[in-house]
Amino acid sequence: MQDTSKQYDAVIESCRSLFLNKMKDYGCAWRILRVPSLTDQIFIKAQRIRSLQENEVRKVDEDEKSEFIGIINYSIMALIQLEKGVANQPDLAPKDAIKLYDVHITATKELMQNKNHDYGEAWRDMRISSLTDLILQKLLRVKQIEDNKGKTLVSEGIEANYQDMINYAVFALIHFSEKESEESK
Repeated sequence: MQDTSKQYDAVIESCRSLFLNKMKDYGCAWRILRVPSLTDQIFIKAQRIRSLQENEVRKVDEDEKSEFIGIINYSIMALIQLEKGVANQPDLAPKDAIKLYDVHITATKELMQNKNHDYGEAWRDMRISSLTDLILQKLLRVKQIEDNKGKTLVSEGIEANYQDMINYAVFALIHFSEKESEESK
């Protein structure tokens, strides 16, 4: 579990750095996006990952890893939007946005640690393609909950689904990192 925590932090540091740099380039223009728009953006990224996994020919020079990073950062944006509501204009300074990022990633990592305790790190035996499918399934669930105006009868809400997507994407990136380490030996 200790390795997982360190690996998780390394993945998130990379994602967080990209988030912060994009905030410096673009500001927080994403604050005007409604949550379903963020869900659709994540869905596009997950579909692209699945397409990359299934097709041998790539016409855009981006790999799965960059798309998983996108899933993590867009999911954090969605969690922030759920907390703060949608803005009509960009309204967050980079330092404020990164504080919110950290709050949500801390809660998401805690959820991962609790689930890892109960599931015995079963994700380590999963394929990256299965993690992709789980993210897509979570997205379809979120879309249905959104279509139901946020009402559920017995299911966890949207926030927990975004947190699960973040954690699945982190797991995929840890798998990539471990594979790269093995190949460099």
